[in-house]
Amino acid sequence: MARRTKEDAIATRSGLIDAAEVVFKEKGVSRASLGDIAQAAGATRGAIYWHFKDKVDLFAAMMERVTLPLEQGYGEFECSTCPDPVQRLRAVMALVLRNVHFDERTRRVFEIALYKVEYVSEHADLRARHIAAAEGFTRKLTGDLVQAADMQGLNLPISAADAAVGLHALLDGLIRNWILADGRFDLPVVGAASIDAYLRGLGLSVGDGRLV
Repeated sequence: MARRTKEDAIATRSGLIDAAEVVFKEKGVSRASLGDIAQAAGATRGAIYWHFKDKVDLFAAMMERVTLPLEQGYGEFECSTCPDPVQRLRAVMALVLRNVHFDERTRRVFEIALYKVEYVSEHADLRARHIAAAEGFTRKLTGDLVQAADMQGLNLPISAADAAVGLHALLDGLIRNWILADGRFDLPVVGAASIDAYLRGLGLSVGDGRLV
């Protein structure tokens, strides 16, 4: 009986977070009320307060359930065994684009984090998380661009660090605009082609392999 009660509590908590995702996306975090979330979950406000201190705590729990796109990209860089830096960064960025495109939860929560919440003091942790992910991802891009230029005997037209900032901005902009446009273009296909065009613009050879 105790095990069943614990399982029920876990299921209730998960259901409340699921409902919060839907309500936050629809109304925005600041306008969504705990009553809205309870109604969407088929639960009571008391059930929410049993599991969460307040709306900020519920929002934090929602964010903890997902890996943001650049966090995933950083992790893929860390575990990649591909010896070619150009193919490595192409593969990582293509994977990030596919994950955003096909994983509904990642897409929904990332949309909330981008467009449905204000970076006020109560959400300072989210802003810090975005910054840390962007900085870590850009460092990985910088390292691969340095290695790629060395392997291909190329002098990049701008510093590897600046090129990495531009490449990160391209990826981020593709994802943001795809979400804002409700998926009106093929993110993996357009993204891969745009990334390859950027790399060629730096003078790098990207090969013939398609990563979509």
